[in-house]
Amino acid sequence: MRTMVVDKIASVTQACALSHELRIAPEIPCEEGLVLVVEILNNKANYNTLELISGRMAKVVRGDIVVGALGHRKALFGYSGHIPAALKPGDIIQMLNIGGVLGICDSATQDKGKPFDCKVLGTVLTFPYLGERIGVPAKVGYAPLNYAAALDARGVPVVALAGTCMEAGKTAAAAAIIARMRHRGLVVDAFKATGVSLRRDIMAFEDSGARRTMLFTDFGIVTTTAKCGPALTRSMLTEMAAGGPDAIVFELGDGLLGTYGVESILQQPDIKAALTAVVLSANDPVAAWGGVKLLRERFGIEPCAVTGPATDNQVGIEIIREQMNVQAFNAIASPADLGDHIITSLGLRNARASKVVGE
Repeated sequence: MRTMVVDKIASVTQACALSHELRIAPEIPCEEGLVLVVEILNNKANYNTLELISGRMAKVVRGDIVVGALGHRKALFGYSGHIPAALKPGDIIQMLNIGGVLGICDSATQDKGKPFDCKVLGTVLTFPYLGERIGVPAKVGYAPLNYAAALDARGVPVVALAGTCMEAGKTAAAAAIIARMRHRGLVVDAFKATGVSLRRDIMAFEDSGARRTMLFTDFGIVTTTAKCGPALTRSMLTEMAAGGPDAIVFELGDGLLGTYGVESILQQPDIKAALTAVVLSANDPVAAWGGVKLLRERFGIEPCAVTGPATDNQVGIEIIREQMNVQAFNAIASPADLGDHIITSLGLRNARASKVVGE
């Protein structure tokens, strides 16, 4: 065990409440969520920032001492990689996302360039036993995930945002819906159910007026899969419903066809029964058509609305409405219209009418 002063602490480790002076050990159990200290070995011209525990984005440069956590990633846009079978101080791994996920990079997209190479320095230790200097390897999350968790939405209306792929506008749409609900006097809680650890999206929900937010990383999951996705969704829906919000909004990161567990979530009868409205984000009309078809035929879900870049102008909106018989709204150009449509679909049009702003 030795003392190490670090420069930057990645947001994936937020629950650990780490300081910049840490105790580290050379023994490294290669498990998802294990917190590591690494040294950055190269500079990058793009995709060169790190989301800190404060939520700020900080530029990363060669020589920085950074705290992150082991995890895998299988991204359509960005780096993909896996957790190594074994590690020791001095080994080289890569930073797989801007939230501080660390692993062995298997592939990268040209627009992101090569990832940061990172020299492993050691495992971060925590000291949970009062009065004893017994160090325990730190792991992400506030509480372990209960894979047997039951779902109880308590009748709270639930809006799910699903996309045709990454970067289809899900977060912007969720934020627009949350903001409009707040303008209409509704109390909204929000969470992100699938993806790779990064707090940016739930902070956007908070900025839009969500009373409370959660992320799958809170349960010790760095990257979601088909195995953990349903349990995460049940756990967060149940916990948020217990707080008595007027509505719950959650985003399913990645796409309907992907590796992060969206399909496994939408195939669960109890989760589908809890969903009051499902909004599809699509990049173009063909993606919208395929996404609507998947929702209807594979999952038995009728989408409430389509949004995303496919609705960037009136042409796309009319194609979706006429050929797919689904309402379409652009979350950037017409956020209030999208929000009002969802509120009406939830049956909350007149909820807390005395608090409605600007109507």
